[in-house]
Amino acid sequence: MSKAEKTKQLIIEKTATLFNTKGYISTSLSDITQITGLTKGSIYGNFENKDEVAIEVYKYNAGLLSKTLSGSFGDKYPTSLDKLYAFVDFYRKNWEVVFSNGGCPLMNAATEADDSFPALKIQVKRSFEQWMKKISDVIAEGQNKGEIEKKINAVHYASLFIMLIEGGILLSKTMGNQSYLNQALDRVTAIIDHELNILPS
Repeated sequence: MSKAEKTKQLIIEKTATLFNTKGYISTSLSDITQITGLTKGSIYGNFENKDEVAIEVYKYNAGLLSKTLSGSFGDKYPTSLDKLYAFVDFYRKNWEVVFSNGGCPLMNAATEADDSFPALKIQVKRSFEQWMKKISDVIAEGQNKGEIEKKINAVHYASLFIMLIEGGILLSKTMGNQSYLNQALDRVTAIIDHELNILPS
């Protein structure tokens, strides 16, 4: 990496949690200079404006989450059902980390970027589409292997899982109570057990 690339990466990494907790719109240039220790000239020497910083930070935050979640779908889990259970288990084990970093970066960005930050909204939409595809691909793989009910719609269930989990995170974060997320995860597990799984218990 060149010096400029290293500086750019430093800015992104230093401000990742800041943007996710304070907000992609609310975070100011002064906030960025304070947390990075760099001047405004250094920031603008690497990014066109604050919006560009915000978008690159979002990509970084979403990429970290995607990379972590992808581990749930790895080869160490022999069946598609195992992969789906590992996906749910990720949230059970890592909710404290997710919450301490401001919550789910996709949900946070989606909430504030709806109409006021269209460039960010495009990125968030892309992230949700990729996430939905990962889950639906696992379900479709299970259908092909005879592990998951063939009649169900993989995309429908992938989107349902995301809606339940994101809603659970939102309520738990707002109420300061993990039980809402656990309730959502229990519901996802029940759906996997009783609507997807065709193997004997």
